[in-house]
Amino acid sequence: MAVLADRQFSLIAALFCLLAASNGVAAELTVRAGQSIAAAIKQASPGDVIRVERGLYREQLVIDKPLTLKGIDRPTVSGGFKGDTIRITAEDVVIDGLIVRDSGDELIDKNAGIFIKPGANRATVRNCDLTYNLFGIYIETVKTVEIRNNVITGKRDYSSPRRGNGIQLYNSKDAQIVGNNISFVRDGIYVDVSHHSVFRNNRIHHARYGTHYMNTNYSVWEGNDSYHNRGGLALMEVRNLVVRNNRAWGNSDHGIMLRTIQDSVIEGNIVAGNDRGFFIYDAEYNILRNNLIVDNTIGVHLAAGSVNNQVSGNDFISNRTQIKYVASKDVVWGASGGNYWSNYVGWDRNGDGVGDVQYEANDLVDRLSWRHPMMKLLLASPAVQTLRLVSQQFPLLRAPSVVDPKPRMQPHTSDWSQWRGRYFHYAN
Repeated sequence: MAVLADRQFSLIAALFCLLAASNGVAAELTVRAGQSIAAAIKQASPGDVIRVERGLYREQLVIDKPLTLKGIDRPTVSGGFKGDTIRITAEDVVIDGLIVRDSGDELIDKNAGIFIKPGANRATVRNCDLTYNLFGIYIETVKTVEIRNNVITGKRDYSSPRRGNGIQLYNSKDAQIVGNNISFVRDGIYVDVSHHSVFRNNRIHHARYGTHYMNTNYSVWEGNDSYHNRGGLALMEVRNLVVRNNRAWGNSDHGIMLRTIQDSVIEGNIVAGNDRGFFIYDAEYNILRNNLIVDNTIGVHLAAGSVNNQVSGNDFISNRTQIKYVASKDVVWGASGGNYWSNYVGWDRNGDGVGDVQYEANDLVDRLSWRHPMMKLLLASPAVQTLRLVSQQFPLLRAPSVVDPKPRMQPHTSDWSQWRGRYFHYAN
């Protein structure tokens, strides 16, 4: 009877294990210092969780099945300065809580701390430190990838052209790039042909461009900080974007570049202390509203026929030059609501909060000084001041300008002064 009972128990246990496997119950494997993560990956079944305890693991990993690699107390995986440290080739892989470092440095091979290969859909990388890799995370031809709350630092002793990008997203869809801190890379987030994605609450600094974003439509840029770069957000050859509540400050060139962009909404952003706050080039049919442009050398550099945009509710405060615009005809901003200009000298006789005289951003003297920079030495001279006065009185001498027919008398942003003095410096 005892032998029969043991056989029945073994059969029941086997059936339970089979049922658990069929119901997708994940097993857990634990890797300790001195053991091999690669061996655990080989042993694991799809859907398993591999717990990696604190230690230094000198190995390159290929994850070729759906599983979770979870770090316990921040273990380190070092790729030994060759190839990719971790390569993901399967769908539904999660990497959580690891320090991933020491990839190779071959740009032509796109060596990365974590390389998410084509077809590795629904990959997640979260709560990781990626340090001293050529590319932090390289994502190519995947759907529904999530990159969240990682710290990414590049090979900071390399010159900028020799570095890779912090996060590179190519030919992918439905990406969530959220809450990452990225520095000392070539470009913080490089995006090409990757639609319907969200980029939110990232901090990007000490790079060439905070983001280098091209050929990518129907996406959201929201709540990101881009500072101490050469350029903040560079959004080029795109349409149908929402660019909202970002802060681009202390960049040595532009805060936000809008180049060849259409049908997009740019609202609630702060651009401060840059050489150019906004650089707008070949941009049409966009809405720019409620942005704060403060204490830049040039508030907005407008070029290449950037017309048919709705520009209202913005605050232009204490920029050395509010607008730089050279063209053959006026561009009207603020027709529906007006903008605030800190150098407006008109009046408001009826007290409705709107100036009675239109604001004109540039005059003949501004235009001449841009074309002949040495003329700036004479800006305070009586002759130049007389020329400015005469050009205002005689329309034949008037230069085309950005014109605001309804300038606001008070700024929309009440706490703008905290953004003064955040000047640029050249990044490494």
